[in-house]
This record gives sequence, C-alpha cells and structure tokens, in this order.
Amino acid sequence: MAIFLTKDSRVIVQGMTGSEGMKHTTRMLASGTTVVGGVNPRKAGTSVDFPGGVSVPVFGGVAEAMAATGADVTVIFVPAAFTKAAVVEAVDAKIPLCVVITEGVAVKDTAEFFTYAQNAGTTRIIGPNCPGLISPGQSNAGIIPADISGPGRIGLVSKSGTLTYQMMYELRDFGFSTGVGIGGDPIIGTTHIDCLQAFQDDPDTDAIVMIGEIGGDAEERAAAYIKDHVTKPVVGYVAGFTAPEGKTMGHAGAIVTGSSGTAAAKKEALEAVGVRVGKTPSETAQLMREIMSAR
Repeated sequence: MAIFLTKDSRVIVQGMTGSEGMKHTTRMLASGTTVVGGVNPRKAGTSVDFPGGVSVPVFGGVAEAMAATGADVTVIFVPAAFTKAAVVEAVDAKIPLCVVITEGVAVKDTAEFFTYAQNAGTTRIIGPNCPGLISPGQSNAGIIPADISGPGRIGLVSKSGTLTYQMMYELRDFGFSTGVGIGGDPIIGTTHIDCLQAFQDDPDTDAIVMIGEIGGDAEERAAAYIKDHVTKPVVGYVAGFTAPEGKTMGHAGAIVTGSSGTAAAKKEALEAVGVRVGKTPSETAQLMREIMSAR
C-alpha cells in the first residue's frame, strides 16, 4: 500500500504542454506513472507524443479529462498567476488529489483556493511550491526523482524538496512506502499532521521520517499530534540549526518569531514526545537506519 498515490492512480497534468509540464510528464511516464491526459484549453483535441511510443491526449478542462479517462489525480504546472484558477477548476471537477508544483503563488491566492477546496470537501491539495509525492514502484506525481530510492516500508513527509531527495537516497536500501513533499509556503494544503495520520493508518508503513524547517509552528503542532495519535516510530530533522539568529530560510514560511519557530524549540518539542531528532540529514537517516535494522 501507500498513502494518497498508488499504482492504480490515473494522472492528468494541467499545463502539460508547457516546457516544465513536458519535461516532468516525460519523467513521470518513464517512472511508470499512468499519465492519461493533459489539460490546455488552447490545444484541446490534440495529443502529445512522448518517448516510448506513448501518446497522451490533451483536453480542454479537468472535468472533460476526468470524464474521458477516469483520472483521479491532477498535477499542476502552470504559472503562478494562473494557479488559483487551475486549482479552482480541479476542485469544481471534484478530482480527489490536486498536486500544485508551482512556486511563487501569492499567499492570498493559496488561502483562497485552499479554503475553496476545504469548503467543497472533495479534493486534497498538496503544495503549492512542492516537489509532489512518490510511491516508489507505483506512481510519481510531481518532480521527485524516481531512481533515487525504491519501494519499502518507511514513510516520509517533508517541507523541503531537496531534503526529500537526500533522505530518500540515504535510505534507499530500505525504501519507502510514500514520500510526500508538502512545500514550505506559509499556507499549504496537506500538512505534516495529515501525512502522519495517513502513515499511522497505513499497514505497510513501519516508521516515519518527518522533515521540517525553522519558522512557523507546524512541527510543534505535529509533535502534539504524535503524542496523542502516532504509535509508530518517528525520526525528525529540522533544517536551520545553523541559521544565524534573525535570519530566514528561502521558503516564505520559514519566518522565526520569538523562541517559537527556532530549530532548537522544534527539536525540544519533538524530543519531548519521543521523536529522535538528528542534527544533520545524514544523522537523521542513521537514526532511521537503526530503527529499521532492529525490526
């Protein structure tokens, strides 16, 4: 099993015919993802040929694509200015999973389309400004490299794209059920807590890696959730231990206010509920390696 994305997922790509959409659709197809359509109103009725003799039809809208293909996942590669409209269209079509890769989306737009999705109650949003998610050997929705790790029994949830890749590579000999890059913007759809809950409920996930970063209180809230609801072992890493006081990370969400939001405060909150926290990504991977080797 996996969370949110499985071998049965049928994926469409909003913005597939753009340069980023084309590049990453090619990579998703190469990794075994079932990409069944693209969306571009100006190119509706055409098709795009990809390596391996795969021809993917282009539709005028998400609802049309879903009706024709049975798609249940959309990956969005459209410019930031058009992202809100693309997400609203996906929500109106009631697609179950919407993965928003685009960075630079206005926080106001994200707040509005996430609230719209919550009120509709039919679409899970991952992102924006995220690498997407991968269930190795099953499906890959986004930009996570598919060849850095294989299937296994570790679950990964991360604010950072590059640290997602590093952690998957360092633990490649154990493998992952699903890796989810949730993004680091101030407002995101799916949170650490959402993923922790899903991994806790997944019988094929044995342990969880949670990667956070300085700023905000998401990791402190996740710690409170772990205390009350998670029985599987969790290891954590908080990016920004060496950041000078008063500095912020590159992510818009990484703004430190007072003592809350610092790496030290997050580490303390997580360790208080039994989460082992590494000082570096490699140390964090070693902590997970010890847990998995002892099983």
